[in-house]
Amino acid sequence: MDAIKLFIENIDLWTSAVKVKSTQGRGSSKKLDIYGIKKLRELILELAIRGTLVPQNPYDEPASVLLERIASEREKLARVHKIKSHKKLPLISNEESSACLPKGWSEARLGNVVNILNGRAYKKHEMLQEGTPLLRVGNLFTSNEWYYSNLQLEPEKYIDRGDLIYAWSASFGPFIWDGSKVIYHYHIWKLDPFSHEALSKKYLYQYLLAITKKIKASGSGIAMIHMTKDRMEKLVIPVPPLAEQIRITKKIDEFMALCDQLEQQAETSISSHKLLVDTLMKTLTVAKDADELCENWARLSEHFDTLITTDHAVEQLKQIILQLAVMGKLAPQVSTDEPASELLKHIATEKKQLIKVKKIKNNSPSRKSSTRKNRLSCLLDGSSLDWAQL
Repeated sequence: MDAIKLFIENIDLWTSAVKVKSTQGRGSSKKLDIYGIKKLRELILELAIRGTLVPQNPYDEPASVLLERIASEREKLARVHKIKSHKKLPLISNEESSACLPKGWSEARLGNVVNILNGRAYKKHEMLQEGTPLLRVGNLFTSNEWYYSNLQLEPEKYIDRGDLIYAWSASFGPFIWDGSKVIYHYHIWKLDPFSHEALSKKYLYQYLLAITKKIKASGSGIAMIHMTKDRMEKLVIPVPPLAEQIRITKKIDEFMALCDQLEQQAETSISSHKLLVDTLMKTLTVAKDADELCENWARLSEHFDTLITTDHAVEQLKQIILQLAVMGKLAPQVSTDEPASELLKHIATEKKQLIKVKKIKNNSPSRKSSTRKNRLSCLLDGSSLDWAQL
């Protein structure tokens, strides 16, 4: 396929695009961001939801039939009170609809194919140290601190392994839960397809992952971004035939595993490159004499085009040049140059003259100040001294 050919032919480009990412705050650190691989992952997901990652099969049951089946199942669940009465959502407008859906695909509002369930807000006294784990947004991203609850809640307030969820506050995005049974917090939605036989949770997850940036852009605020449930329900999602949904998720998994390998190889290569640069740069500062310095520089300059290729290498070279300069190794010494001791004498003479004509103040330590310093030194040495003398 063209997509696979695109990846293979440009593999060096994907792995060579690197930048240093800085994080601020407690525990901040600088780490490498393999930017090319990151963009490759985004491209894979974009191709998937456009229907160009895997081929279509004309014999697959069309998505229009799946949507009819989902609508029928949704009405059935409402009749037996397993879900609330369905909220009527607006029809998809021409502006919202994609003009280039593959054959056999359809579109639907997310709220028409998925039951979006709210988590529960908790009071402080309900957050305990034992009981059923309480899943909060922080536990999905950065926090290892867990709270628990002994409340007995309705079934939809729990999630279990394999459930599709969406964190909608601040740091947010989709997850397929891989842990044990937990209660989920108010800032998390549980996304439960009305028909698991017509819509793959893994496909939904990949779709939501692909458009997370667009969802964030549709939010409001800078410090905190929130996705409203009403906006979530109105999202227009492309729905492939079920067999193609499965093919898409399988192909995404294959490509993401390849990205993981490429990322690991790139990190190893960058680390080795950094070590080589640091080692060769150090030989310049530890050179015993000018001849050894020239020899070491010749070794480095011979491979200059392959060594000085990263921000780290350029920064190291700048620092080494400055260090060599202050060490007196950057330029040759000339025996006829006036020594620095004479320069210091000239500076001292000029300073006295400036003080004499009152162009600068005399900042030399006073006799009284020197006496006090000497007496304090006696105290620190353990000598006997009357504090009144100070």
